[in-house]
Amino acid sequence: MKVRIVSIPVLDQEHALKFYTEKLGFIKKVDIPLGGENRWLTVVSPEQQDGAEILLEPGPLHFEPAKIYQKALYDAGMPYTQFDSSNVQADFERLRNLGVEFSVEPTVMGTVKIAVFDDTCGNNIQIVEML
Repeated sequence: MKVRIVSIPVLDQEHALKFYTEKLGFIKKVDIPLGGENRWLTVVSPEQQDGAEILLEPGPLHFEPAKIYQKALYDAGMPYTQFDSSNVQADFERLRNLGVEFSVEPTVMGTVKIAVFDDTCGNNIQIVEML
């Protein structure tokens, strides 16, 4: 088995697409209308375009338990997921210069360095560098 797609719940798919591509640097891979305002919308890392895709899932809009779960994680400051970084400090500085807000600045925690940012879509996202 291998990971092909992971979902991140988003409050607005178009807004999420702009944030994940324009700020984080991901590339849109798939964008298929599903009816209404819903889309099968995925992005990938430019470094692994054939790697795992992130599905920008409009789940919280249509499933109340998902909305409650996402908000509880966000309010507690807990990351919904994490992305690998080869240099957390450099990514932190680049993203902060683009206006991304961080709740946790680069911090060494044992064998990793982490930082946590707000994806503006209802989630805290952690970036992790193995030391």
